[in-house]
Amino acid sequence: MTQRILERGQIETLASRSIPRVRLPDRTRVFADRAERLRALAQDHALAGYLDLMAALCDAQQNALTHHEPAPPDAEALARSREHAMPPLPASGPRDASWQNVLHALLAEVAARPDAPPSLAALASRVRTASSDWLEAAADAALAERSDLLDLAAAPFVMAALQVHWIARGASFMADDVATLDAPGVCPLCGSLPVASIVHAVTPYQGYRYLHCALCATEWHRVRIHCSGCGASGKDIGYHTLHRADTSDDGSAAVRAESCERCLGYRKIVYREKDTGVDPVADDLATIALDVLLAEHDYHRLSANPLLWQRAGD
Repeated sequence: MTQRILERGQIETLASRSIPRVRLPDRTRVFADRAERLRALAQDHALAGYLDLMAALCDAQQNALTHHEPAPPDAEALARSREHAMPPLPASGPRDASWQNVLHALLAEVAARPDAPPSLAALASRVRTASSDWLEAAADAALAERSDLLDLAAAPFVMAALQVHWIARGASFMADDVATLDAPGVCPLCGSLPVASIVHAVTPYQGYRYLHCALCATEWHRVRIHCSGCGASGKDIGYHTLHRADTSDDGSAAVRAESCERCLGYRKIVYREKDTGVDPVADDLATIALDVLLAEHDYHRLSANPLLWQRAGD
């Protein structure tokens, strides 16, 4: 009997046929689960105050998502996206102004909390009186990750409102409706960049790595030990934890940084098999010390965390 020996790429192709390619967020739990994780991470954390504030913001996001009903996607635009293999709800495309109402609601709810910092009320007032053009420019800058054009205090709230808006817009889609793209490093639903990777621990996703969109929370499969930026693989990929600055960690950490020697970029990767509560956004935010460690070794983040914005070089 003749045996056929498969090359590595062929093995990946055959395996991918049985792997769910896209995983859409659970609209009823996405922000509530993140808030719970942020509060757990805040315990005895150096950034406890900020993590608790972001947990309150996530609570407000979940409340807003329950009621937000944006205009449905344009049928002609959807047809064009299918024809040209483009994201059906592109972040760079037109958006209706209803997201601004979400922004005002988020700020009002968080600012009204008894433990809210006094500066938050001033921020809510400033954003409430801002022009629609200013708000749209802020949204454009956030979606383009142009921190140099952003009001850094308002940026997490602007992005939080856009997250609610895009998840609500994507609610009419099923995972099978969303085709993967030729560019594996961008979200197949909205075209945004991932904030981090997650390795799931429940079937049918168990053991597979998914990139998690910073905007719409869609996840899409990406073969492990591949750079989510330039696509390099194998020996070019290294892993770092807060306990070790090299690539020889024992793999037991629930949060690691996956770095690339080709492009010197990195993103975090979280493992549900190590900790069932990990969240790509929350755990990325809570491990900012790991970002400092990677920066000291001349690596750079491949994309920002939607809940924390800094000027380039800070």
